[in-house]
Amino acid sequence: MALKGLDIFKLSPKKNCKECGSPTCMAFCMKVAQGAVSLDKCPYFSEEALATLNSATAPLMKTISVGEHKLGGETVLFRHEKTLVNKNLFAVCVCTDCADKADEKLAEMAKVDYERIGERMYVEFVHVANKQSDPAVYAELVKKAAATGRALVLECWDVECAKAALAVAGKNVILDGATPDNWEAMSALATKAGVALGVWAENISDLYDTVKKLEAAGNKNLVLDVTGKNAKETLANAVLVRRTALKQEDRTFGYPSIVNVAKIAHGDSRLQTALAAMFVEKYASIIVMSNMSYAQALPLYGLRQNIFTDPQKPMKVEAKIYPLNGADENSPCALTVDFALTYFLVSGELERSGQPVNLIITDASGMSVLTAWAAGKFSSSTIKKTFDELDLENKIKNRTLIIPGKVAVMKGEIQEKLPNWNVVVGPLEAVQLPKYMKDKEYEAAAKAAEAERRRREAEYVDFEVINANENKEEE
Repeated sequence: MALKGLDIFKLSPKKNCKECGSPTCMAFCMKVAQGAVSLDKCPYFSEEALATLNSATAPLMKTISVGEHKLGGETVLFRHEKTLVNKNLFAVCVCTDCADKADEKLAEMAKVDYERIGERMYVEFVHVANKQSDPAVYAELVKKAAATGRALVLECWDVECAKAALAVAGKNVILDGATPDNWEAMSALATKAGVALGVWAENISDLYDTVKKLEAAGNKNLVLDVTGKNAKETLANAVLVRRTALKQEDRTFGYPSIVNVAKIAHGDSRLQTALAAMFVEKYASIIVMSNMSYAQALPLYGLRQNIFTDPQKPMKVEAKIYPLNGADENSPCALTVDFALTYFLVSGELERSGQPVNLIITDASGMSVLTAWAAGKFSSSTIKKTFDELDLENKIKNRTLIIPGKVAVMKGEIQEKLPNWNVVVGPLEAVQLPKYMKDKEYEAAAKAAEAERRRREAEYVDFEVINANENKEEE
């Protein structure tokens, strides 16, 4: 719960030493309450006061680290309230009952690995479910999953099997095995191995009580498995856990969650994808699926990326040259803005054309083409600035520059700012780019632009000559 400045001031040293940069301790405490500065700026808080303040100001939901992955740490229920912090992660399930299909599943999972708007899209976890009592069988399957290099979720409620699995699994592991019946033994195993512990119970009340017992025993490195008997119950569990933590400020449920959509979809792949999309929004930290194909990955990862972006910051890419299809200094150039969606669409269509082209991205504050043009963020001056900063005159020999068709009105202005380039107007829609590039429609336009440019240069030279002659005659 957020503390007021006065609450912090009561625990302050009240020295008014100004070493923190504030005129008084009260002013400093007000800034701390607003999040403008941290308590570290003041070296005079007592250890007791710091412990009290850190406990009171700690996030209601803990951030759990599993290797390079972070789970939880959310502060709001909805993205528009502030922002969502740690994105959902996906897991593909292999189990001892279908161990013969494990190689096929893991191979298909490995194929889903691509980049979208600067973010790597891949399956982050392998979920290894134990359905039998032989520790050696389970350990062998875990060893195979660990060989993929992905983090692991070990769903195992048998203590001996869990012990054998942890011996070969490594450190990037969640042991999803604590229940109301075995929580003590599983907690001891997870603590000894230094891994996060997953907690599951048949109903939400038993889950709450089990988490209470684990916290009392000193284990707060937890992940809550909220998977219920069906989709309705699972959704209710996920929402209740999140609301209890963030709205009722009950830290007992302040942990990330796992949802196994493979269990509640009952073999229906389309339903599984739909449920996964729902739990991207409501509120699974890890979503377990029976498999992950490109057809499933594309909409799910696209949805996740849209939700887990900061609404206060525009999605934008770096302003630079993006060589596509093996483009080099002799390839034509295309120009667009740094809005991530625009870049994604334009670059995708240009790549689809198969023609080498240098895509030049100019800084437009993350706005779309027309919005940036209307706001003065996409103008001949900003384009000239980009060309100067990227030193395109020296880097690119081909002088053809294709500009977006919707800002054809800028052609003359850009041509004036870039007199050495042949500025041509591209198609109105990105989808028209493949045909435009394949048919090399820009070449005829570029030749016409070059002819016009040379004619103007000649006229300018003639004018200079006439001017010079007239000046001589006057003398």
